[in-house]
Amino acid sequence: MSKTMNTDQRSNGALSPIVTSAGSRSSVSAGERRLARDAWGVARLSVGFVFLWAFLDKSFALGYATGKNADTGVIDRFGDAAWINGGSPTTGYLSGVSGPFEGFFEPMAGAAWADWLFMIGLLGIGVALMAGIGMRIAAGAGALLLVFMWLASLPLDNNPFMDDHLVYAIVLIGLAATHAGDTLGYGDRWSRSDLVRRYPILL
Repeated sequence: MSKTMNTDQRSNGALSPIVTSAGSRSSVSAGERRLARDAWGVARLSVGFVFLWAFLDKSFALGYATGKNADTGVIDRFGDAAWINGGSPTTGYLSGVSGPFEGFFEPMAGAAWADWLFMIGLLGIGVALMAGIGMRIAAGAGALLLVFMWLASLPLDNNPFMDDHLVYAIVLIGLAATHAGDTLGYGDRWSRSDLVRRYPILL
């Protein structure tokens, strides 16, 4: 039984291998390819907004994850919990680690270098994903950050090992691998820039 594999060119957006064999579907319609590209593009924007919003909420205490009293529900927007007002974006999360990696993460809670590294990561990853540029670096950095957050969450309450951190990390790898920045973003234009041609790691 003979099989052939074809691949869409980069200019078509997400790469979609097509395997053909006797008795099986031999092609994917243009509409299906377009739908897949749009889905990956929307997924990229969605994940990017998750990172970007986390940065904004922790920076200004907008009353979602930051600036809201968990016991009373009272919201103190732009209050003391805001990073711009001296609040620490890592203290709440890392000081509560009680799993096998408690000794690794607890000393980082509230450390200035950890706060800055975390916030720069959230902003950089969020902006890159929203714009669709620098997807390789954004996906790698984002996946690494999410894996660290997953380790800090162990042991999990509702699953032996899988949670949203790992799911997001897998999605980030898929976004970079399928050139999702080309759809609803500036990925294609970015890939043709002189800077990226000189330093392909920035793709």
